[in-house]
Amino acid sequence: MSGIVLHHCPESRSMRSLWLLHEIGLPFRVVTHALSDLRDPEYLAIHPLGRVPALVDGPVTLFESGAICEYLCEQYDPGMLWRWPGHADRAAWLQWLHFAETMGQHLAALTQQHIAIREDRDRSPVVMKLEARRLEKCLGVIESALGDRPYLLPGGFTAVDTGIGYGVHVARHFVDLSPYPAVAAYHARIEGRAAFRRSLPQEGAPRIYSRPFYAIWPG
Repeated sequence: MSGIVLHHCPESRSMRSLWLLHEIGLPFRVVTHALSDLRDPEYLAIHPLGRVPALVDGPVTLFESGAICEYLCEQYDPGMLWRWPGHADRAAWLQWLHFAETMGQHLAALTQQHIAIREDRDRSPVVMKLEARRLEKCLGVIESALGDRPYLLPGGFTAVDTGIGYGVHVARHFVDLSPYPAVAAYHARIEGRAAFRRSLPQEGAPRIYSRPFYAIWPG
């Protein structure tokens, strides 16, 4: 039996790793944390920054989402979800793997402004507008890349769709997807995947995004 352990907070960036594990079909254990518990010394020994995800696989410990994705694909995927060196789609696969982090920066800034900052006087409508525009530019890039394809790469669903798909899933809390019909259809498609649904918060679990949409604070 696999010794994989994933440290996870519902709806956070670690959802990407959880989704991928379900897609690969590996046996694994999830340790679910509240965001407020990530500074515990025991957890800091696993992830020195006190964030998620962190993945432990025997002697291997990883705490970067992109590295976790590549590691799981290289070690455990039979070839469906990753594009190995020499594959025609390898460069595109790597590009989307890291583009998910570009989206993640804007999503993190918007999450901080709308949710993590609790006092209205500390929020910045300027930052909210700027990051929303940057996120919209990311969605425009995805829109152009998708065209009439169901997923990002010509061969169908791959691990990079877990990263970009999670980004789109969270982006809809901050920007309107209707100007991006291919992205909206992509989001509907990933919502239908059984592994995606299994990675969503369980009933009663704490959530980060309690509202369907967060409008820019007027200041």
